[in-house]
Amino acid sequence: MAKWEALIFPRLAQWALAAVLLVTTSTACTASRSHTADASEVVAKPGAAGRGDPLFPTLGNGGYDVSHYALALDYVPETNHLKGTATITARATQGLSSFNLDLAGLTVRAATVDGRKARFSRKDNELIVTPAKAVGDGHTFKTTVTYDGAARMMKGADGGLEGWIETDDGSTALGQPSGSMTWFPSNNHPSDKATYDITVTVPKDEDGDPYDVVSNGELIKEEDKGDRVTRHWRAEEPMASYLANVSVGYFEIHKGWTSDDLPVYVAIDPDEAEDAEDVKDLVPEVIDWASENFGPYPFSSVGAIVDHLPGLDYALETQTKPYFEEAPEETLLVHELAHQWFGNSVTPRAWKDMWLNEGLATYAEWLWQEDQDGKPAQKTFEEFYEGTHPDSDGIWGFPPADPPSGARVSDAPVYGRGAMVVHKVREAVGDDTFYDILQTWTDRYRHRNADTQMFIALCEEKSGKDLSGVFETWLFNGKKPASI
Repeated sequence: MAKWEALIFPRLAQWALAAVLLVTTSTACTASRSHTADASEVVAKPGAAGRGDPLFPTLGNGGYDVSHYALALDYVPETNHLKGTATITARATQGLSSFNLDLAGLTVRAATVDGRKARFSRKDNELIVTPAKAVGDGHTFKTTVTYDGAARMMKGADGGLEGWIETDDGSTALGQPSGSMTWFPSNNHPSDKATYDITVTVPKDEDGDPYDVVSNGELIKEEDKGDRVTRHWRAEEPMASYLANVSVGYFEIHKGWTSDDLPVYVAIDPDEAEDAEDVKDLVPEVIDWASENFGPYPFSSVGAIVDHLPGLDYALETQTKPYFEEAPEETLLVHELAHQWFGNSVTPRAWKDMWLNEGLATYAEWLWQEDQDGKPAQKTFEEFYEGTHPDSDGIWGFPPADPPSGARVSDAPVYGRGAMVVHKVREAVGDDTFYDILQTWTDRYRHRNADTQMFIALCEEKSGKDLSGVFETWLFNGKKPASI
């Protein structure tokens, strides 16, 4: 070996070894970063401001799914002042540089994401939260929003009142389709269901008597703090935001059980006590009847709230305890309790599928009358077709599965003609298959979301028949069929 070779080759070997070590180290570091990427390296973009609903495009938000809301509220009925802290547990479905929550009115004081201070801004009914570091795709994160102000009601797309509504002795919160955002920030769309803890603190009145607070689920704790009382309600089964309710006022509380040992909690405003005397007994009776027809009751408690709110002109199927603005008629109670299966447990993916809620709940009224009063559902169907039924006006305005706008989502075709669709399915498949369809529907999609095509597919699966003619004529066609 020449002298220059002896000098150069060892150095080349050292350089080669150094290069190998550098590549190996670099590869190891790259693998580590990809496995435990810092939030600053997350590929992130803003979540969508809106869920893309065809009828209500601005409701809800994209980029995450909520699993739980913990709401701590402090409410003073005399001033209608509300203070709230909402802790929202969600999973990111994309990398999030920012995300939106639906919130109308109220003043936001602070926001954090995973315990770190977050920036926030407001635009219309959107609260835009920008975390200190981006949220990674698939990461479960907690957002806490502190807010306060004079809670307000709003006029819905259909002209009805919703939101935080003052009553003569307190308030109630009603959210269909958008009013929930007047009292807590949320992903306000039925496609994103979550569990809830709702804790409400209210003062005692000048006589030292506490206001009652009723909400969804079960009352798990009540604490007397001298001049104030705190009640903690928990809804352990998933719930769409429009079904959340808090009712504050003076109520007569009636507790009981169904035949299946399901706890019953009925709250009745004293002004409605005489006319609503039968409600506490009817609730368990209807639940027992419905369970036989629709399958096991899907929640861990049931009840009702009968308030005194003249002029509201509607009831709402708030989860586990439907809300009535006055003492309800028997069929209305049946309707709202049937929603616990149809709408609350099995919830539509989009608002255009609301006929699945209202058509099935309306048909539950027909079935109740058939079983209890002896009036065949066929007779009720004929009255709707002929226009002699008091609720038949306007049912041919549009196809039940295709409301032309959000303002029409609660119109007559969704209810009455929706029920007619259900009856024609029953007629086409026979009673045994029909009840099998209903019970499979409530079991297969229990606590989930479903849509019209899924219902059609189930009807054809269970019957083994092509039912396209039935659905085309009664569900999708805007015109009144020439015959029945």
